[in-house]
Amino acid sequence: MIKLFVPLLLIVVLASCHFDKNIVTKAKTPDKVKASDKVRIANDSLEYEVIIIDPGFTSWLASNARPRNYYSESYLESHNQSFVTEWNSRANQPQRYGSDLYEMRIDYNPTIHYGYEVNYLLYNYMVYFQITNKQTFGGFVPRP
Repeated sequence: MIKLFVPLLLIVVLASCHFDKNIVTKAKTPDKVKASDKVRIANDSLEYEVIIIDPGFTSWLASNARPRNYYSESYLESHNQSFVTEWNSRANQPQRYGSDLYEMRIDYNPTIHYGYEVNYLLYNYMVYFQITNKQTFGGFVPRP
Protein backbone atom coordinates (compact mmCIF):
# COMPACT_ATOMS: atom_id res chain seq x y z
CA MET A 1 0.00 0.00 0.00
CA ILE A 2 1.37 3.37 -0.96
CA LYS A 3 1.64 5.78 1.95
CA LEU A 4 -0.35 8.93 1.23
CA PHE A 5 1.31 11.04 3.88
CA VAL A 6 4.98 10.14 3.73
CA PRO A 7 6.99 12.93 5.26
CA LEU A 8 8.96 14.78 2.66
CA LEU A 9 11.27 16.38 5.16
CA LEU A 10 11.63 16.88 8.87
CA ILE A 11 14.62 18.92 9.88
CA VAL A 12 15.29 19.95 13.39
CA VAL A 13 18.43 21.94 13.79
CA LEU A 14 18.88 22.97 17.37
CA ALA A 15 21.73 25.02 18.65
CA SER A 16 22.55 27.28 21.53
CA CYS A 17 25.54 29.04 23.00
CA HIS A 18 26.57 25.74 24.61
CA PHE A 19 25.81 23.69 21.53
CA ASP A 20 28.06 23.16 18.50
CA LYS A 21 26.77 25.60 15.89
CA ASN A 22 28.09 23.36 13.10
CA ILE A 23 25.57 20.61 13.77
CA VAL A 24 23.33 20.53 10.72
CA THR A 25 20.92 17.86 9.61
CA LYS A 26 20.87 17.68 5.83
CA ALA A 27 18.23 16.19 3.60
CA LYS A 28 17.17 16.42 0.00
CA THR A 29 14.51 19.07 -0.44
CA PRO A 30 12.03 18.48 -3.26
CA ASP A 31 12.10 21.15 -5.96
CA LYS A 32 8.34 21.71 -5.87
CA VAL A 33 7.29 22.25 -2.28
CA LYS A 34 4.18 24.32 -1.68
CA ALA A 35 4.53 27.09 0.87
CA SER A 36 1.40 25.76 2.58
CA ASP A 37 3.15 22.41 3.17
CA LYS A 38 5.95 24.06 5.13
CA VAL A 39 5.94 24.98 8.81
CA ARG A 40 8.95 26.98 10.01
CA ILE A 41 9.76 28.07 13.54
CA ALA A 42 12.86 30.08 14.26
CA ASN A 43 14.28 32.09 17.11
CA ASP A 44 17.56 33.84 16.36
CA SER A 45 18.32 34.57 20.01
CA LEU A 46 18.28 30.84 20.84
CA GLU A 47 19.71 29.93 17.43
CA TYR A 48 17.36 27.10 16.62
CA GLU A 49 15.21 26.30 13.65
CA VAL A 50 12.56 23.70 13.00
CA ILE A 51 11.33 23.11 9.48
CA ILE A 52 8.57 20.61 8.80
CA ILE A 53 7.59 19.94 5.21
CA ASP A 54 4.83 17.38 5.05
CA PRO A 55 1.70 17.63 2.90
CA GLY A 56 -1.31 17.74 5.15
CA PHE A 57 0.36 18.70 8.42
CA THR A 58 -0.65 22.37 8.31
CA SER A 59 -4.31 21.59 7.75
CA TRP A 60 -4.22 18.77 10.32
CA LEU A 61 -2.66 21.14 12.86
CA ALA A 62 -5.40 23.72 12.28
CA SER A 63 -8.27 21.24 12.43
CA ASN A 64 -7.19 18.47 14.84
CA ALA A 65 -4.52 19.67 17.26
CA ARG A 66 -5.43 20.79 20.77
CA PRO A 67 -5.17 24.57 21.09
CA ARG A 68 -1.96 26.20 22.26
CA ASN A 69 -1.60 26.22 26.04
CA TYR A 70 -3.82 23.12 26.36
CA TYR A 71 -0.74 21.15 27.43
CA SER A 72 1.90 22.40 29.83
CA GLU A 73 5.36 22.98 28.46
CA SER A 74 6.78 20.26 30.73
CA TYR A 75 4.21 17.79 29.33
CA LEU A 76 5.26 18.62 25.77
CA GLU A 77 8.97 18.41 26.61
CA SER A 78 8.68 15.00 28.26
CA HIS A 79 6.64 13.57 25.39
CA ASN A 80 8.96 15.10 22.80
CA GLN A 81 11.98 13.55 24.50
CA SER A 82 10.29 10.15 24.38
CA PHE A 83 9.12 10.61 20.78
CA VAL A 84 12.52 11.81 19.55
CA THR A 85 14.31 8.94 21.30
CA GLU A 86 12.04 6.43 19.56
CA TRP A 87 12.26 8.28 16.22
CA ASN A 88 16.07 8.30 16.35
CA SER A 89 16.16 4.63 17.31
CA ARG A 90 14.10 3.83 14.22
CA ALA A 91 16.16 6.15 12.01
CA ASN A 92 19.26 4.21 13.11
CA GLN A 93 17.65 0.90 12.06
CA PRO A 94 16.55 1.40 8.41
CA GLN A 95 16.73 -2.35 7.75
CA ARG A 96 14.05 -2.91 10.40
CA TYR A 97 11.84 0.17 10.06
CA GLY A 98 12.56 1.29 6.51
CA SER A 99 14.26 4.46 5.48
CA ASP A 100 11.18 5.89 3.76
CA LEU A 101 9.57 7.03 7.03
CA TYR A 102 12.60 7.77 9.19
CA GLU A 103 14.95 9.48 6.77
CA MET A 104 17.08 11.30 9.34
CA ARG A 105 17.72 11.75 13.03
CA ILE A 106 16.30 14.65 15.03
CA ASP A 107 18.71 16.68 17.14
CA TYR A 108 16.75 17.48 20.30
CA ASN A 109 18.59 18.22 23.52
CA PRO A 110 16.38 18.00 26.62
CA THR A 111 18.72 20.29 28.55
CA ILE A 112 17.99 23.20 26.21
CA HIS A 113 14.87 25.30 26.73
CA TYR A 114 13.42 25.64 23.24
CA GLY A 115 10.25 27.36 24.33
CA TYR A 116 6.60 26.48 24.11
CA GLU A 117 6.08 26.99 20.37
CA VAL A 118 8.86 24.62 19.27
CA ASN A 119 7.72 21.95 21.70
CA TYR A 120 4.08 22.42 20.72
CA LEU A 121 4.74 22.04 16.99
CA LEU A 122 7.18 19.15 17.41
CA TYR A 123 4.72 17.31 19.68
CA ASN A 124 1.88 17.81 17.22
CA TYR A 125 3.99 16.71 14.28
CA MET A 126 4.85 13.51 16.13
CA VAL A 127 1.15 12.88 16.88
CA TYR A 128 0.24 13.63 13.25
CA PHE A 129 3.04 11.36 11.99
CA GLN A 130 1.91 8.45 14.17
CA ILE A 131 -1.72 8.78 13.10
CA THR A 132 -1.11 9.18 9.37
CA ASN A 133 1.55 6.46 9.19
CA LYS A 134 -0.04 4.03 11.67
CA GLN A 135 2.99 4.10 13.96
CA THR A 136 3.16 3.97 17.75
CA PHE A 137 6.03 5.51 19.73
CA GLY A 138 6.68 4.01 23.15
CA GLY A 139 3.18 2.74 23.82
CA PHE A 140 1.64 6.18 23.24
CA VAL A 141 -1.48 5.80 21.13
CA PRO A 142 -2.37 9.19 19.68
CA ARG A 143 -5.97 10.21 19.39
CA PRO A 144 -7.27 10.41 15.78
